[in-house]
Amino acid sequence: MSMIANMSRQKGDPRILRRGPGSLGAADRLARALGWFSIGLGVAQMLAPRRMTRALGMRGQEGLMRAYGAREVASGVLALSVDPSVGLRSRMVGDAVDAATLIAALRPGNPKRDNVMLALAMVAGVTMLDILADQALKARHGREQARPLRRIAPNTAARPGDRSGFPQGLARARGAARDFVVPDDFRAAF
Repeated sequence: MSMIANMSRQKGDPRILRRGPGSLGAADRLARALGWFSIGLGVAQMLAPRRMTRALGMRGQEGLMRAYGAREVASGVLALSVDPSVGLRSRMVGDAVDAATLIAALRPGNPKRDNVMLALAMVAGVTMLDILADQALKARHGREQARPLRRIAPNTAARPGDRSGFPQGLARARGAARDFVVPDDFRAAF
């Protein structure tokens, strides 16, 4: 395997000696699995909407099922991207829409209410996985938010984090460069 990987490298590039574990953590792998699950579910919803609507007692809603399938595929692609958090959040919004649609299908006249309850339980479980993956990604890859700069009144004592590094302040340091006199023999050297 390393021989094939090294074929495309330039002369000065480092060589691959052996393959090891990747840099993906558990949160990254979960996000990736949810992305592939979303794509698979979306494709099934787009290719077999009649079968799915029949199983849920939602006949006549095939167009809605196809639209939900397209949304699932788009969310899955986003979950597989460089920033999977966007895809996971769009999946969570989609899960809420799916849950609302399934709750509406729990009407008393629906003979497939048991299937709808099962689908609702599965949506709830997948939603929990989406939330768990999103929180784990934030913990693993999140960056601390920058604090806004605060203006300090001129006559207040500076705190350690507010110091400029110049003993007499930044304004005095700027003026010092203008007052600097270069000796004539130094100027003649250049």
